[in-house]
Amino acid sequence: MKLGLDIMGGDYAPAEAIKGVSLFFEETNDASIHLLLIGNGAMAAPYMPLLEPYKSRYTWIEAPDIIDMHEHPTKAFKDKPNSSISVGFGLLHLNKADAFISVGNSGAVMVGAMYSVKTIEGILRPTVVSPVPRIDGSFNLLLDVGINADCKPEHLVQFAQLGSLYAKHVYGIDKPAVGLLNIGEEEGKGNLLAQATYPLLKEDTGIHFAGNVEGRDIFLDKANVIVCEGFVGNVILKLAESMYHLFKEERKVSDTFLDQFNYEVYGGLPVLGLNKPVMIGHGISSANAFKNIIRATGKMVSSNVIDAFKKHFSPAVA
Repeated sequence: MKLGLDIMGGDYAPAEAIKGVSLFFEETNDASIHLLLIGNGAMAAPYMPLLEPYKSRYTWIEAPDIIDMHEHPTKAFKDKPNSSISVGFGLLHLNKADAFISVGNSGAVMVGAMYSVKTIEGILRPTVVSPVPRIDGSFNLLLDVGINADCKPEHLVQFAQLGSLYAKHVYGIDKPAVGLLNIGEEEGKGNLLAQATYPLLKEDTGIHFAGNVEGRDIFLDKANVIVCEGFVGNVILKLAESMYHLFKEERKVSDTFLDQFNYEVYGGLPVLGLNKPVMIGHGISSANAFKNIIRATGKMVSSNVIDAFKKHFSPAVA
């Protein structure tokens, strides 16, 4: 498989991206993964000697322009066709890459995804899913975590279906339990969105609906997949990140469960509902995060979960 990697995205590009690639090659002997490194050659040159031992495992793709984090996503994507993000999505659209990874301007990445690979037929909105650590050492999946701040019940139902399929095909969970994030366990609780979504999830025979889950259940084993609108999901995600920083970095607490809150463990987040695999990462990604986002992307591609999405959401043939 060929994975396109934007090495110009993020606050520490291209140094940390190339260091992360080197770590991935050093620790992973999977010859099936070939990286397409997309970026500005002149800026990358000081760090490329790190990859000297691995020349056969990557291909350099020149993309001289850079979309900065502060730029307007749509304008930047259109005005900079030679940027690493634009070139990466071009490769994905032409089937010259099997997936695309970027920790750069997330808005531009979403614009690129919608312009090039587009959403799977039948999908109302793509969604971003994040692993959240469970007390037993595994992970639950929370979605949406940011790109859909306002949702309708139908959106949450599709998030549940996408999350369930992702948990089954990528995480190997045969019958993932799906929970609706709410302020109480009882049916009828919550705001208008939660109240309208509950019966739709309950009636969906394609998922294993476990009912409402509360904030205290997020890190437990009540549901493998937890759905909510992106506004709430993003608040939870940022709160989890701050917990890790406060207790690990500031108070020097040593705990294996707390370690799982480090975003570097999973590297990046998949955008579900697109015709091709797309992974987005944190703008402050380090080499270790790059290593793990590459690994996670390879796992997503090899799982064939995109085909499972297409089969599930394809319109019924009359």
